[in-house]
Amino acid sequence: MSYMLLIVEPTNQRGQRSEQAGHEAYDRMLGFTADLKARGVLLASEALVSDAKAVRVQVRDGQTRLVDGPFAEAKEMVGGFFLLDCATREEALVIAGECPAAKWCTVEVREVGPCYQ
Repeated sequence: MSYMLLIVEPTNQRGQRSEQAGHEAYDRMLGFTADLKARGVLLASEALVSDAKAVRVQVRDGQTRLVDGPFAEAKEMVGGFFLLDCATREEALVIAGECPAAKWCTVEVREVGPCYQ
């Protein structure tokens, strides 16, 4: 089964870190990624830049609306993801607990499946 680990972080967290601390955190995440690859469970992973550079797109009544980030109402943002192939939900939860970002963010575990579920 496929599971996505969403790295959910406070929107202001990155700006509060020193550049060195940011690089150290990123290096820990790269090590975690390499471990997941070696274990054969990683399907894909990416870090995302700040939501300050994001754009939200909505289409309502045939009208397209674009909203540039940062998003004032947002207290959190998705900072990255890991897409895993795990035998069980429990395995995905264990891996989420091993993720270095779980120490400074929230790691949300979601099963991949159709949107009507």
